[in-house]
Amino acid sequence: MSRSGKRTWGKTTVGVLLTGIMLFPVYWMLNVSLTRDQDMRKSPPDLFPVHATLSGYRTVLEEQLPYLGTSLVIGLGTVALTVVLSAPAGYALAKLRPRGGGVLGFVLLAAQMIPGIIMAMGFYAIYLQLGMLQSVPGLIVADSTLAVPFAVLIFTAFMSGIPGELLQAAKTDGAGPWRTFRSIVLPMSRNAVVTVSLFAFLWSWSDFIFASTLVNGGAHEPITLGIYHYIGNNNQEWNAIMATAVVASLPATVILVLAQRYVAAGVTAGAVKD
Repeated sequence: MSRSGKRTWGKTTVGVLLTGIMLFPVYWMLNVSLTRDQDMRKSPPDLFPVHATLSGYRTVLEEQLPYLGTSLVIGLGTVALTVVLSAPAGYALAKLRPRGGGVLGFVLLAAQMIPGIIMAMGFYAIYLQLGMLQSVPGLIVADSTLAVPFAVLIFTAFMSGIPGELLQAAKTDGAGPWRTFRSIVLPMSRNAVVTVSLFAFLWSWSDFIFASTLVNGGAHEPITLGIYHYIGNNNQEWNAIMATAVVASLPATVILVLAQRYVAAGVTAGAVKD
């Protein structure tokens, strides 16, 4: 084998080992979710679920479905609100070039550096006055504040790469800025829309800080609070706890796998200029 071939095999081996190390917690979560309660205290523990059981997953279906449904509603609501707000803003910054656009871009970057717990405390004070605590719409608005700054930057970078000739042709045909945005810019920004939607959904699906601050104890809580309460109430039933974690991870995993090629194109948009 040539020296370059050995070097390639060495890099591949190291990559596989590192990937295995990073994914081992995920495998162990799946392993424990299938392990019987009486096998949990084995020393050393089984690396494979020799006597696999689905009792943990049956518990999930019986007790955790309302939390999953609430998380799905919050995630989809956050995606819709984020796209509706950030796509026109990105178009304006990229093509309409309003005064103060550079300052606004800096403000959006700065907004992403604010710790979530500080924003949660601010939302708590506002929602307490508005009567929006322990409400799903309130949590959707709060989660959108995490996604919108990032989304505007993604849309701005992507839409900056749209040829100006297309927009000029639309203007010549009598289309105004709004018609141009709806008919030309937005359809061409499919990759950016998918990227923004994915990240907005993942952030809202995995959010714990806003959820524990704004809706804890309410009638509708997301799956992150469901897992939190379940650990506190059933800290000995680790197969059910891990089964809940597995089920909670599935939607985000499936969406990420299906949308990865659009995400790669959307994130790298605007990185290379001719």
